[in-house]
Amino acid sequence: MFIVLLKFVVCAAAIFFSGRSVAKYGDAIAEKTGLGGLWIGVILVSVATSLPELFTGVGSTVFINAPDLTVGNLFGANTYNLVNIGILDFLHKGQPLLSLVSSGQLLTASLSLIPICIAAIGIFLSSRLPQPAFAQISIYSILIFISYIICARTIFNFEKKEQKALKELQKEENILFKYGDISLKTAFLRYAAAALVIAGAGIWLAYIGDDLSRLLGLERNFVGSLFLGFATTLPEITVSIAAIRLGANELAVANMLGSSLFNVAIIFINDVLYRKAPIFTAISQEHIFTIFTVILMTSIIITSLILKPKKKTKLGLSVYSIGLIAVFAISAYINFVLSNR
Repeated sequence: MFIVLLKFVVCAAAIFFSGRSVAKYGDAIAEKTGLGGLWIGVILVSVATSLPELFTGVGSTVFINAPDLTVGNLFGANTYNLVNIGILDFLHKGQPLLSLVSSGQLLTASLSLIPICIAAIGIFLSSRLPQPAFAQISIYSILIFISYIICARTIFNFEKKEQKALKELQKEENILFKYGDISLKTAFLRYAAAALVIAGAGIWLAYIGDDLSRLLGLERNFVGSLFLGFATTLPEITVSIAAIRLGANELAVANMLGSSLFNVAIIFINDVLYRKAPIFTAISQEHIFTIFTVILMTSIIITSLILKPKKKTKLGLSVYSIGLIAVFAISAYINFVLSNR
């Protein structure tokens, strides 16, 4: 048991440090190639920091035949991303964090509900109706991928009109991402090296997660949600904390929300790789509970972005942050109970 936990810690550390490099050099590539701007920045950073989720999914579906691990990881990672917004609020001094960001964050949070609701419908109907599929890929996975493309395009069009938000994020980029001493070739090489480490660590993490589920006697969906979700979201929280410390509030929040949006789209990739059957026919119904948690936490964030609270409590947390942490803790406990039935 000790050896498995040690492997988990080593793997999480590899993801943590490589994730920081992936985000840094990914942004350097964006800067060097002229791909600046809010939309590209949000997509690039969130995709870069979501590489652990992507490669853990590859390991779970291709190598150990455990789609429940990868889907649990993706939904669990989203709960971590959302509770991390509460942690960022605690680290941000002064006004509540969500009261200071642009309306583009509200749009992103709202749109992120579309693919995850499609996932919920797919899981709910998987044991009740025949599963429509194309080339062994579930129609729900295809709809999730299409919805992600539409959401990204909608954010792009919205931000083209919101010049104020664009200027704010470009100012933040100038603070965060100055890579005058790094050539484009060096940025590509270092990005690729870090991504390879994450690929290996992500696949290894899938094996570790499978070992943990057997040794602890827990369901794979719970191990994926709690343990793997924590490990694979380390790059997101690292990048966002760095952004908060440098005053880049927009990027800090956008990274979390953008990662949550992209994570659900990874289900499509996993479905393509899982050749035994459409992936929605092979995963547990209990994932619906984690999805409900994500939807509830996202709704708290949306409400806060609309109401924009002006003060924090004596704990140094906004009311919405307390709500996010409470929902996360309660859901983790209920998930644990469900996995031990």
